[in-house]
Amino acid sequence: MLFKELGLSAELLRAIDAQGYSEATPIQQQAIPLVMEGRDVLAGAQTGTGKTAGFTLPILARLQASGPSGQIPRVLILTPTRELAAQVAKSVQDYGQHLPFRSTTIFGGVSIRPQITKLRQGLDVIVATPGRLLDHMQQGTVDLSEIDILVLDEADRMLDMGFIRDMRKIFKVLPKERQTLLFSATFSKEIRQFAADLLSNPAEVQVTPQNTTAEKVSQVVFPVDKARKRELLSHSIGKGNWQQVLVFTRTKRGANKLAEQLTKDGIHSAAIHGNKSQGARTKALAQFKDGKVRVLVATDIAARGLDINKLPHVVNYELPNVPEDYVHRIGRTARAGQEGTAVSLVSHDEQGLLWDIERLLKTEIPKEVLEGYEPQHWSDKPPSGRGGSRPSQKSPSNGRGRSGNANGSGSGKPGGGRNRGGKGNRNGGGANSGNSQAKAGAGKGRGRRRRAPATAG
Repeated sequence: MLFKELGLSAELLRAIDAQGYSEATPIQQQAIPLVMEGRDVLAGAQTGTGKTAGFTLPILARLQASGPSGQIPRVLILTPTRELAAQVAKSVQDYGQHLPFRSTTIFGGVSIRPQITKLRQGLDVIVATPGRLLDHMQQGTVDLSEIDILVLDEADRMLDMGFIRDMRKIFKVLPKERQTLLFSATFSKEIRQFAADLLSNPAEVQVTPQNTTAEKVSQVVFPVDKARKRELLSHSIGKGNWQQVLVFTRTKRGANKLAEQLTKDGIHSAAIHGNKSQGARTKALAQFKDGKVRVLVATDIAARGLDINKLPHVVNYELPNVPEDYVHRIGRTARAGQEGTAVSLVSHDEQGLLWDIERLLKTEIPKEVLEGYEPQHWSDKPPSGRGGSRPSQKSPSNGRGRSGNANGSGSGKPGGGRNRGGKGNRNGGGANSGNSQAKAGAGKGRGRRRRAPATAG
């Protein structure tokens, strides 16, 4: 279906054409008419499906129909990380370039004063992370009393990162009569309960089966001993002449160490994670996109929110502790119909995690043992009825709850219960570290073993 068949204005169609698009993706075909009708929407779509345009375009269309408001914002878009907030804000600006609406981003890790200045000048759209937005609410620098449209982007990640309490404080000051859109890559029981409490008679959109990978991602596992992973990675990058590679590690320290080792091997690399300043992360990402940095080593903050056009290679240097995160990681490649390769370097002690991932995907990922890198230990089949052993979790930075991340983000339950992961950060977890820190849950992070996800096997 073409965009011009969706009832969008000439100004929006001009902006879409300027971005090089003409045909709407499945999520856009289904979501845009529903949003333009004013319906609440519960939408499930993986990364790379065009979901951001699926809500920004009809929101701009609705604003256009009602005209500029003047000072008080009418649209609030909440995201879990500042990288994703910046990406969504850019979409609003790109598609709204021929319209008179003003927008801004609000997130931590940067000075709050320029944000206050923007808010005082008047806005139509705010794209924010929950923690920093709550800071503005407490300081009285933002007025949310006339919000007509609320969007929760990557809602599952926001719950995983322990933002439920901050979000509920935000919801309390919003008008009860509003349109609410909830977009999520996964639909757990917690997400459905959260949606039931928040949305009114929503239209449900599910364009791909949950926990599935993009069709054009070529996946492969390289079994290898842990001590030889870095050597194999350097060998693969050099032999395959990989020019742009996104590599995932579990910890911030591991990301730094690997980037340094690869650079010593002659492969220009940079690390991006929650301990890096916003300026350092922005610079590293820009150099990676421009080809000045060949390898970007990241923790799971980058699994959602990084939009890298035509990224050819994603490498899991270490498998994630939560199977769903594997889907989000490799979703960075093969976006918008492009092709891509996802390589996982798996040691014997990670096979339990690999079996969990395969059970979630309901498919076996091809294995390829490379000559000269044969592992000393490897099991071809998982133990009957269980996922096998997990890597030891000795470092606090490694500890994860059910869905926390390696950057220290905990996962408070939607009801605000005890935190099963580590400490989170109100301004966006590891991906959104700002001026004020808060625990992701109400209790101490002490659970180190992940419960099997409800959707698995």
